[in-house]
Amino acid sequence: MSPSSASAQFFLRDESATARLGALLAQALVVQRALIEQRGFVFTLAGELGAGKTALVRACLRELGVTGPVKSPTFALLEPYVVSSLNFYHFDFYRFGNPEEFITSGFRELFGPGSICAIEWPEHAVGELPTPDLELALSVEDEGRQVALLARSELGATCLQHLRTGRARNQRPNSAGA
Repeated sequence: MSPSSASAQFFLRDESATARLGALLAQALVVQRALIEQRGFVFTLAGELGAGKTALVRACLRELGVTGPVKSPTFALLEPYVVSSLNFYHFDFYRFGNPEEFITSGFRELFGPGSICAIEWPEHAVGELPTPDLELALSVEDEGRQVALLARSELGATCLQHLRTGRARNQRPNSAGA
């Protein structure tokens, strides 16, 4: 599967469905740990306020074993976590006034081997961020959320396939599903 053709859309009917998707993403990252140690992993989360971006990252971190507080980085811009030997950086660029603020922030040095970078509001740093491995766009729809995923790398496509497979398993008859 080429990254350009790797995309998916899921409906998340409630917060628990969002949490399941975040947990599946974490599981995909664990499976790809060796590659992440070598080259890093970047995923972006776009969507309006209240679309579930932080909830998804929080669920991912919980599945990765983070037990302490998982705060939104809206005011701090960055919340760092150590997950085993990987660094997990949760960014929120909502407060950036222009993309150049990413350059002056010094955050660029945090991207690369051994790092997982989750970026909320990536459009506020457009043109300055590295190409993400996986893009997620969340939107409020009725009582739930719609999420569109697009892989931009082979690693992103592999993670996306893991998400598809995990969701399919959860949606078998007699399963709660996401």
